Parts: sequence; structure tokens; C-alpha cells
Amino acid sequence: MSAPLDFARDGAALFPGALAARTVETLRSLADERVGARPGARLRGDAILADLLAPAGTIGALAARLTSPAARPVRAVMFDKTPDANWAVAWHQDRVLPVAQRVEVEGFGPWSTKDDLLHVAPPFEILARMVTLRVHLDPVDAANAPLRAALGSHRLGRVAAGDAAARAAEHPVIDCLAETGDVWAYATPILHASDRAEPPRRRRVLQVDYADFDLPGGLAWAGLA
Repeated sequence: MSAPLDFARDGAALFPGALAARTVETLRSLADERVGARPGARLRGDAILADLLAPAGTIGALAARLTSPAARPVRAVMFDKTPDANWAVAWHQDRVLPVAQRVEVEGFGPWSTKDDLLHVAPPFEILARMVTLRVHLDPVDAANAPLRAALGSHRLGRVAAGDAAARAAEHPVIDCLAETGDVWAYATPILHASDRAEPPRRRRVLQVDYADFDLPGGLAWAGLA
């Protein structure tokens, strides 16, 4: 992709060197503490993240630039690929949200529970208003399992899982390479995938979903508290 990325058009943008070295080390320590042998861990109640993820914080300010100053984190997951946890992810959209309690609202469903959190699949227009940030705590070159993103696919609407690879192939695909401290931003429903690292090595990423709006009908975000 030779032309500069435009977030509205492409659904992706890179913020190079967004995090200071000290912040990276703090987040690496959190990854070591919380993830362990699992491929990833959802983060809740971590005071260490509060300032970073708030709209005025280093990470939250990027989400605010792409949405509005009302942006707030609604989900945070720390991923840690290692030689012992070196997974691949097929082309897909992120399609469910963590909510505080079950409230039946037209267009929302099905429901599921993951990591003891209640999730629901919302109408596509909810996902289309969100932004996802991936905070890189290790270098990601072409061999270290970069996220692959199909540019512009965030405007396709809901894509059936069985059609995801074919629909992604209709769009320019980029490997989202990164240096330590870089942050990639994505429109939350963009089609994306990831291969295994070859050779296997460490790749720690903090992924945070942001929204600048409340959910309808009495539904509430689970949040990070």
C-alpha cells in the first residue's frame, strides 16, 4: 500500500512511537503477570491501565482523536504469543461485545459467556461506531505474526464467517508491521487475520476496544472496573 492510510477510508491507521519506553515496560510486566500460559487474558480492575486508557491518557487520546473526547475503553485484552502459545487466527470480524447484564433488546443476540463475562452480538451499526487499538510491546516484523487487515472491509456490513476469507481477498491486504511502542488503530469490524510466528518468538499486544456512546435499551457496557 503506497498511499498513506486514511482511517475513514481504509479502517486502519498507524501511530508510530506512541508509547514511551517506560510505559512499554509497565505493560510488559502486566502481560507477564496476567497472561501466563494462556494465549490471552481479559483485563479488568487493573488500576495501572486507568490513566493510560482514559481519554486524556497516552492510549486513550488516540481513540479520542479517531472518535470523540467521550471515547472510553469497553474491553481490554492482553495477547501473548510465545513458542508455547503460537496460534493462528483465520479471517474474521470481531462481532460480540461484553455487557454488564442481559437485557433483551431488538437486534442484539445471540448471547454467550466468555472468561466469565456476558457477551452479545450487536447490530452492525454498533460495531461500526467503535475503534480498536493494538498496542505493540514487542517488534512485529513479517515473520512475527503481524495482524493482516483487509483495507476498506469495515464498510461491508456483517460478513458470514464462511465468506470472510473470500471477502477479504476483494480488498487490499496489509501486514501491520510494528516497532515496540507503536499503536495500530482499526475500525472494530474490519476483516483481519493472523498467522503463526515463524520461527516462534514472543509477541505481546494490548488490544483495547473503545466506544464514545452508550448502548440502547438499558444495556450497559461491562467496562474495565
